[in-house]
Amino acid sequence: MMIMRNKSLLSIIVCGTLFNSGLYAQNDENMVESIMKLRADVESLYTKIDENKDAYKSQMKSYSLQISDNEAQINRQETSLKLTAQNLEKVEAELKAIGSSSKDIKPMIYEALTSLATEIKAGIPFKLEDRLAALTKIKTDLKNGDIIQEKALALTWASYDDALRLTKEIGLFKQEITVNDEAKIAKIAKIGSVMMFFATLDDKVGYVKQEGKVYKYVTVTEETQRTQIIKLFDALQKQIRTGYFTLPNALLLKGVN
Repeated sequence: MMIMRNKSLLSIIVCGTLFNSGLYAQNDENMVESIMKLRADVESLYTKIDENKDAYKSQMKSYSLQISDNEAQINRQETSLKLTAQNLEKVEAELKAIGSSSKDIKPMIYEALTSLATEIKAGIPFKLEDRLAALTKIKTDLKNGDIIQEKALALTWASYDDALRLTKEIGLFKQEITVNDEAKIAKIAKIGSVMMFFATLDDKVGYVKQEGKVYKYVTVTEETQRTQIIKLFDALQKQIRTGYFTLPNALLLKGVN
């Protein structure tokens, strides 16, 4: 009976040993697979690191080439500007030499500017301050020697040409006007030099009326005339400058520009 028990115990020990051996073998296989997987992951990471290094080197090389190219372009531009400045100084010196040796035409220029200023003041009140200030600047610059007389003559001629252009120009503008003794910023619809309408930010509309040598801004309250003026502004806003328009009688027969 004792012998049978020992055999059973031995059998249990043997079975337990075999089971543990199988478990260890299975754990070893799993560990090997894990190690192989980790090694593959590490190799993949090393490969990506190498690829990123190459891409980074390539990008840095590209940036370096761009910087060199930009610096070369900047140097070329600086050289070009220096040459332009030198040429400009040379031309200015030549013009001054020509101007000093030629006939004095300053009195003629002053007279022409004065005559044009008189005409501008007598014409429709369109941007008077700006236009008169431009003429005054020509006179001042010529008097102070900031410009030579040939340059002043060219600017005076351009001012006359601009005054002539304004007699034909139709369009929308902005300027400060005085309505009922109150200064307002308004949109201006200028029809050459024969009519001038306005529209203020507080929805007042009207036209310029000439009384002798004085120009006044007349506000329109009658609905039909208001609608006519508003339609004109809408058309000019849409770049429509030709067509048939019914408008209040705002002709400025004595306007010269």
